[in-house]
Amino acid sequence: MILSDFVNGIEESVTLAAAAKAKELKAAGHDVLILTVGEPDFPTPTNINAAAKKAIDTGKTSFYTPASGLPELKKAVNKYFEDFYGYSVSPKEVIVTSGAKFAIYAFFMSVLNKGDEVIIPTPYWVSYSDQVKMASGVPVFVEGRQENDFKVTLEQVEAARTDKTKVLLINSPSNPSGMIYSEEELRELGNWAVEHNILILSDDIYHRLVYNGSKTTMISTISDEIRKQTIVINGLSKSYSMTGWRIGFATGNPEIIAAMAKIASQTTSNPTAVAQYAAIEAINGDQSVVDAMRGRFEERLNTIYPILNEIPGIEVVKPHGAFYLFPNVKGAMEMTGYDNVTDFTDALLEKEGVALVTGDGFGAPENVRLSYATDMYTILEALDRIKRFIENNMK
Repeated sequence: MILSDFVNGIEESVTLAAAAKAKELKAAGHDVLILTVGEPDFPTPTNINAAAKKAIDTGKTSFYTPASGLPELKKAVNKYFEDFYGYSVSPKEVIVTSGAKFAIYAFFMSVLNKGDEVIIPTPYWVSYSDQVKMASGVPVFVEGRQENDFKVTLEQVEAARTDKTKVLLINSPSNPSGMIYSEEELRELGNWAVEHNILILSDDIYHRLVYNGSKTTMISTISDEIRKQTIVINGLSKSYSMTGWRIGFATGNPEIIAAMAKIASQTTSNPTAVAQYAAIEAINGDQSVVDAMRGRFEERLNTIYPILNEIPGIEVVKPHGAFYLFPNVKGAMEMTGYDNVTDFTDALLEKEGVALVTGDGFGAPENVRLSYATDMYTILEALDRIKRFIENNMK
């Protein structure tokens, strides 16, 4: 066998695979509406682009930066935490990475030994599980039920705890459900983790994208004890429409951050220098564009949610953040004769040219993920096609 057992044990990201398939069909001339990846359709703000161009023009491109990121960018990350978290972080508590995804990978590689368990609430972002496995850990899934807005309870995580439990993963607002944990819910979970000496990995990438008066509490802000137990993951892809720039960051325990930097030094070396200078401007510059994009997402959500909710066979909980809808399509599958969600989404793409992501990769085999990080015309047309697909294929 040419390939390693390691790589054969890893699944391809279902979100990227779905997006790639849809783009291939579109490039071949098919009429395809793509609602797959979490990729804002807005251009990167002009002030950020200008900072990158200035970095290029002044020669800030031909050197390796520190593996953990430019000192100037770490200073900007501290400002970000002072502005949005209400506390400061020292340079030793910060690593800048080639995207938030790599920060999560470096964390798991730094703290997990073979057989260590990570509690992952479902539905979950597709890469969590495989990244745990890549670090020789064991993902332990706890079901966030739809009737509880896809959130897990203290009782559920306690039932899942064993003497091998090393990490509790929190993602709020969540990908794919868009749900938000309340401050009290997070306090319970955080205190539980402190009591049992369990690390918390808090993926806060969507924390600025909340809607309709909802409030986001980051678990690391609740108490000093919880903060000391928490590694925070964040980045610029979603809030600043910088997906392709690949800049993420993590903060927390200096020993863990140093270990993550060691992983980065032997893999990516460092985040791209130009992207780091752009990131400094993103954090230090005008924030009104972030608020404007957030407002556009909120408008889309409030427009499309009632339309989707009226389509036969579909049930959807209205999210409070991120930019996804995560409808349950069990009824629609039964109406159209499909017995699994992947076949359902494949048929929808083939017959109506609508690309969604199957819920299988999120640990939710009755759901699909629909991204509204695209223009309103595309979304509304896609909803019309979904409705037509169900009505035309009823058994």
